[in-house]
Parts: sequence; C-alpha cells; structure tokens
Amino acid sequence: MGKSQRDAGARIPNIDIGKAYDSPCESVDIHCESFGRLAAFFGRNMPVHRHDRCLQLHYLASGDIRLYLEEVHYQARAPLLFLTPPTVPHAFITGADADGHVLTLRQELAHDWLAEAGLPALDAPFSVELAAVPAAAEIGGRLPQRLAQLQQEGMARRPGGGLAQRALAQLILIDVQRLAQQPRPDGGRRRAPRGDLQLYHRFNALIDARYREHWGLERYAAELGVGAARLNDICRRLADLSSKQLVYERLLLEAKRLLIFSNASVHAIAYELGFKDPAYFSRFFLRQTGLTPSGYRTGHA
Repeated sequence: MGKSQRDAGARIPNIDIGKAYDSPCESVDIHCESFGRLAAFFGRNMPVHRHDRCLQLHYLASGDIRLYLEEVHYQARAPLLFLTPPTVPHAFITGADADGHVLTLRQELAHDWLAEAGLPALDAPFSVELAAVPAAAEIGGRLPQRLAQLQQEGMARRPGGGLAQRALAQLILIDVQRLAQQPRPDGGRRRAPRGDLQLYHRFNALIDARYREHWGLERYAAELGVGAARLNDICRRLADLSSKQLVYERLLLEAKRLLIFSNASVHAIAYELGFKDPAYFSRFFLRQTGLTPSGYRTGHA
C-alpha cells in the first residue's frame, strides 16, 4: 500500500453538516434535521468521522444501532441518545427502520449556555438507552417533541424563529447534561479491539476511494495487508455485514444519491458508478433494494 493511501486511511475526516449537507445553513449555529433524511444522504453505514467545533446529539426514536465512540463499541436499541463532543471520532451503523433527530450545535454556544447555568461542560462522549435509566423517563418523554419543534422552527423561518430555536436548544442541552450525570448500565458496551477497529475504518476509507473501480475483495485485502477471510471476519463482528456487502452498500448509497439529487439518466448513473452495462446496474439495484432504479427515483420524487 502506497504512502498516500496509508495517510488517507489514518486521517479521520471532519464533516461540517452545513457545508456537506445543507449549504444554506452553512453559517448557522444551530442545525436540527431528521435522522432518516441525513441517513438517506450520508448512508446508514457511517464510517469514522468527527465534527470540529461542533457538539452533536443523536436521538433515535426507533431502530437499533452499532455505535463506536472512540474505541468503545455500543450495540443498542431505541429510544436512545448519544452525544459526541467536538473532535471525538465516532462511527455507526443503523437498521433501515432507525429514525429520530440529529442536533448539531456550535461548541461556543453550548459552553456558554452551560456555564451560565452553572453546569459542567459536555466534554465526554456518552450513549444511553433511555428505557434502561428509570430517572430518564421524564426527559425521554419530552426530548423528541422539543427536537421536532426545533427542527420545524429552523425550516419555517417565522418571526421570532431564531429566539425559539435558541430557547429550545438550551432546554435540550440542559436535559442532556442531566442525563450525562445519571448512572448508566453498561448494556451493550464493550471495548473493540484497537487493531480490528482501525482496520475496519481503513477498509471503509478505501471503499470510499475505490468503489467506482469495482475492486474485488482480494484486492481490497491486499491493499490493507490482510487476508480476505480475516477482513470479512472483522466486518461481520464489528458491522454485522460481510466485507462484500459493505462495498455494495457504498455503491448503493451513491446510486440512491444520484437518483434522488441529480437529473442524470439511469444509463448515465450506471456509467458514472463504473458499471459497463446499465442493464447489470439495474439488476444489481433491484437485487439490493427490491426496486428498479426508475421505480426508486419515482418513489422519492
């Protein structure tokens, strides 16, 4: 493996939600979106990444998740909440039925609000299944409503919307800080083997760089310096997906993005994704989703 590929695998990408997903909101301090819409754009297999200068809160109202906060692996079910302070590496895989809300907040705002309230800063990542913490029942009951209202205020742009967003974000932040102080059962938490986790992240980075070239698994494994069987075993243990399915998922994600967000024809999309035969692309898409590319596009018009 060349030096540039080793460096690319070692770097942890920073994702600015405003720039990457919602450019009109690039300069805003508070951003709230449904988890399902973000998953449709970024994928449900979210490789390791971080958010500079932003604190991020994920609330899942449904579904399950395999979550990696730094080197700790959580396997949990909704309703759940996890918090990632700025620069903390994290990755996750969710089921197709997982949905909820994602709140992204500028670090300076969160720090100032909590300091003003006399509360400690939220500087450590954590995850909590709300049903497993009896003291969290009240917070868990009101959190989804507040997040939904915050998202609506951001979309509607009504008079006083900015003030309403700040007030709701402050209330949510205080609840999250209170949750952070509650004793939490270990649940599905365990420490992932560091070498295996790093290899898994490097594999995802390599897929992202090469999926259009339709590499075989043996070539991926050779680039990573391991055997294909070991690579597949690590993927099954950490992601509950085979190494082949991880490659397919990345191809499928890009196909869905292009079908939804571009006006390119199905034939053009097939060629852009490295398929030499558009008919084979259509069969691949149908086998993975149960829909033809045209049917998927129509359903998401």
